[in-house]
Amino acid sequence: MRSHGAVAGRPGIVASALAVVGVLTLVLILPQVGMGQAADERVVYMALIEPKGGVTVDKEPFPSTQMPKGGGYVLNPPNPQGRWEVSVYQFSPATVIVKQGERVALEVVGINGAKHSVHIDKYVPQHFVVKRGEIGRIKFTADTPGLFKIRCEEHQPSMEGTLVVLPR
Repeated sequence: MRSHGAVAGRPGIVASALAVVGVLTLVLILPQVGMGQAADERVVYMALIEPKGGVTVDKEPFPSTQMPKGGGYVLNPPNPQGRWEVSVYQFSPATVIVKQGERVALEVVGINGAKHSVHIDKYVPQHFVVKRGEIGRIKFTADTPGLFKIRCEEHQPSMEGTLVVLPR
């Protein structure tokens, strides 16, 4: 009987796909150990981004929406050519999940936005500043389970995330 599926009857493709899934699972689940990093330290990579969208007024009218104050949302009016843009500042990923007792190294790269003053409730009481093109690194031990707000002071209210510390 002849198979009509895209991968049916092609064990090499299925095996390769399963191998890739297995490697990705290990990369995402196991603590990542790099140069100068302890074996029991969990590295979490985060990007500070600004997704944008735009169009010209002949295709879509400029919205009358009032954006919240704080710099997290940006709505630029039409330029002389009629193009308008909207953007929002965000953490990527916005949710970081670690286990209670883990030593965490948070590595944050500034992609968009000239400056970000990042704060994590309980764990990073003093803001640390990350600028575009730079990497900010902060280390802490996730000793208390719960949900903790991650925020950027310059880009409220949209640039907020959550640190989830799972109990042992």
